Amino acid sequence: MLTPTGRYLLAWEQHQLDLAVGDVFGFHAVQLGLPQLQALANNRMPHRWVVLDRRPADPAREASDAAVPTAVVCDYDALPFETSSLDLVVLPHTLELSRDPHHTLREVERVLVPEGKVIVLGLNPVGLWPLQKRCNGIRRRSGHPTEALPPGGDLIGYWRLRDWLRLLGFEIEGGRFGCYRPAVRSELWLGRYRWMDAVGHRWWPVLGGVYLLQAVKRVRGMRLIGPAWKQQQQAKRARAAVASRKQSCDAGPGDRRRG
Repeated sequence: MLTPTGRYLLAWEQHQLDLAVGDVFGFHAVQLGLPQLQALANNRMPHRWVVLDRRPADPAREASDAAVPTAVVCDYDALPFETSSLDLVVLPHTLELSRDPHHTLREVERVLVPEGKVIVLGLNPVGLWPLQKRCNGIRRRSGHPTEALPPGGDLIGYWRLRDWLRLLGFEIEGGRFGCYRPAVRSELWLGRYRWMDAVGHRWWPVLGGVYLLQAVKRVRGMRLIGPAWKQQQQAKRARAAVASRKQSCDAGPGDRRRG
């Protein structure tokens, strides 16, 4: 059962993903983990899959995604997709629970086509929630209801993840932080902190509890080929220009003889 803070977090992430994936075009999209979050619901690609971790202890395996019913069970560091076959990969908190986040990212880079996109969601290790977790003992003694971060997983910082993606040849397209309210167990207290979302987004954006990072795979030396009809038009223009120059050269001596 989700807590008020959990519902608050998933609502922000669902909204941001709907905005991020809506304009990503292609044929094949994959979501790695967390099927409770419908990351590809607003995407229009014809082939979409949810990939679940093969570990038997993964509780998300029992859940299903109504928007994307097709599911694949495998290891995140050994994806069952061909090289350069996917147009979009979404990782909702996947790297935090992965056995080897570096290897998982390398697999994502392998299966993405050139100009393919990756979207990563992660908890911010330098945000308000980790600070609240450190002060949890003090808050308990004061009688204020608190809620710690979910157990397990290694939180990966926003700037650290940007460096990892750049080393793999990705170009960062954008990112944003969110969820500035404290993690509390009461819906009433969570509603009272609603004002912190607007203030935090303006004055301390890097202290958000979660972040979204979007990047595109770049391949050096790749040249995009335009449509065939454009090439045919360019070839016709080139032939016409050569013919006009030849006619002017042939007409020159005759004009001089007539003179």
